Amino acid sequence: HFLFNTLNAISTLMHRDVDAAERMLTLLSDLLRLSLETTGVQEVPLRQELEFLHRYLEIEQIRFSDRLSVRFDVDRSALEALVPNMILQPIVENAIKHGVAPRSAPGCVTIAASRVDEALTVRVSDDGVGLRGRRSGGGDWRGGLENARRRLEQLYGGEQFLELRERPEGGVQVDMKIPFRQPNLA
Repeated sequence: HFLFNTLNAISTLMHRDVDAAERMLTLLSDLLRLSLETTGVQEVPLRQELEFLHRYLEIEQIRFSDRLSVRFDVDRSALEALVPNMILQPIVENAIKHGVAPRSAPGCVTIAASRVDEALTVRVSDDGVGLRGRRSGGGDWRGGLENARRRLEQLYGGEQFLELRERPEGGVQVDMKIPFRQPNLA
């Protein structure tokens, strides 16, 4: 879905802003290369997952221009924690597509992560339209979340949770908690 949206955005930009279209094409190429390098890999360090996410977000920021801002609040102690490969991109994509995009005003997506005892907690939040404002036309926003939930259950069993909820100040947040594990360096 993201691939086709990006290709459509590039084709539109080619007529208005060739430099932006070229930048987007380069970023898409980098993103695809990174995804191919980790094909079949179940878990990656959070640092690597965030690098992939940064590339994805660069593309989205070209698409949305000044309508999208992104904040990261990631504790250094969490960067080497193992997370499911490409778990964050669909959750962040949902926040942008179904939370920020429907608004005419600018919106913000925040990605936070920290180590709490022997767990890694990750939160993706947006200040968008909230659950009631999300429309199912243009893609079911629940699908990506259910896929993430199934992956977490498969990898961590009962030692995980994934929750979507409305934020009192507007928008939604997804909270994820998994066991804190680091790569075996031996």
